[in-house]
Amino acid sequence: MKTIKEFLQMTIATLIISSAVFFFLYPSHASVSSISGFAIVLSNFIPFSIATITMGLNVLLLIVGFILIGNEFGAKTIYTSLLLPFFLKIYEIIFPDFQSLTQDPILDVAAYIFVVSLGQCILFNMNASSGGLDIVAKIMNKYFRMDIGKAMTYSGMFIALSSCLAYDSKTVVISVLGTYLNGLVLDQFIFEQDLKRKICIVSDYMEDIRQFVLHDLHSGATIYEAYGAYTMEKRNEIIVIVNKSEYQKLMNFIQKMDPQAFVTIYKVSEVNYRAKSIT
Repeated sequence: MKTIKEFLQMTIATLIISSAVFFFLYPSHASVSSISGFAIVLSNFIPFSIATITMGLNVLLLIVGFILIGNEFGAKTIYTSLLLPFFLKIYEIIFPDFQSLTQDPILDVAAYIFVVSLGQCILFNMNASSGGLDIVAKIMNKYFRMDIGKAMTYSGMFIALSSCLAYDSKTVVISVLGTYLNGLVLDQFIFEQDLKRKICIVSDYMEDIRQFVLHDLHSGATIYEAYGAYTMEKRNEIIVIVNKSEYQKLMNFIQKMDPQAFVTIYKVSEVNYRAKSIT
């Protein structure tokens, strides 16, 4: 059941990405952070469709992904990499003379960025990708600890600059700016998904809060001794790191148990820890 759900999610995400490419990237002629963008440029020089060129480039990068990232990432990405050009080919058949929806390349690129980032975010959070440049970004993320958005921006700049081989300076500028914006938007989508919160709590009901964290949230916590500067009274402070859903549950519990509790909240983008062994 889990496998079926994952493949359904990957299919939907790939459909979102292919729709962004066909309906917004194709008409703009821009090369924005994607192998499909590079394929658009190459289609001006070699007698193959964009879908066919995308397939060839994806196969090459898939081999690299299998070697450097691992079997799970490679297996999932094989599926999406084959599905993406398949969806593009269907669109090419259904809409053979498709024109821009907005009649403005800048608006096309803006729409492409937001739509494609949604699909990419779904795949990256499943340890997959749509292939192509996503594989390069994932490699940079794994080996250089680089944010996915920044990795997409750096690797995508080469693709963006390649548009100068076939198009005018306006298209090149749009491609470069679009690539940079795509990285920012993608980072925002992924960061918000992975965002955790560090919550520091001082309360008269510390034992109740500790029990809630351990047995209801099934999480861990750290307790420190602290002194209030005004009274020098010794109190315990409990520190918990939670995800978005756990944060809402914990804050609701604290508000119900002790509305006067002293709570400070910090955003945490990454946590490294050694998992507890269960015996």
